[in-house]
Amino acid sequence: MTLLILGIILFLATHLIRVVAPGFRLSMIERFGLTGWRVINSVLSLVSLVVLIWGYATAPVVNVWFPPMGMNHLTITLMLIATICLVAGFLPAGHIATKTKHPIVLAIKIWAAAHLIANGDLASILLFGALLAWGVVLRISYKRRLRAGDLVLRPFVSARFDAIAVVLGLVVWALITFKLHEVLIGVAPLPM
Repeated sequence: MTLLILGIILFLATHLIRVVAPGFRLSMIERFGLTGWRVINSVLSLVSLVVLIWGYATAPVVNVWFPPMGMNHLTITLMLIATICLVAGFLPAGHIATKTKHPIVLAIKIWAAAHLIANGDLASILLFGALLAWGVVLRISYKRRLRAGDLVLRPFVSARFDAIAVVLGLVVWALITFKLHEVLIGVAPLPM
């Protein structure tokens, strides 16, 4: 469990630098240049992700609560919404991107919340709870940066990108739900 907690701390520390220590980030950019800082931050982020995954994979199973029947179906449904939002965040802005404002952050929050309701073990509660909190902090930060004029929302381009987001989101969701989740995580979302 210690490794998981260390991974969570490292992940949050590397992914919240702009929010909690903007001066540090700017000083690092001054010192190493934007590209240098991105390389350093990317390496630190990758290391934190490896520690996080390793910590989660090796954490003992300590059940805190037992999700009611059907929670995995609700999670799978929520994951479809999260996947569509995620895809919409990488495409030129359609209605999904402009209405949600930050579709990737929304996807993270939905993903974390969906996994919290379907997993009652301590490691899952720590991991998904921390990632949900991270998503909430990012959304608050984006809202403040938007008000301050430090961030500009993407302008609407075409509803065509909503259709693409839905189709691609559905494909990605199906791949993860019916194959990749079991292959990569070792758990089938829909046990047979």
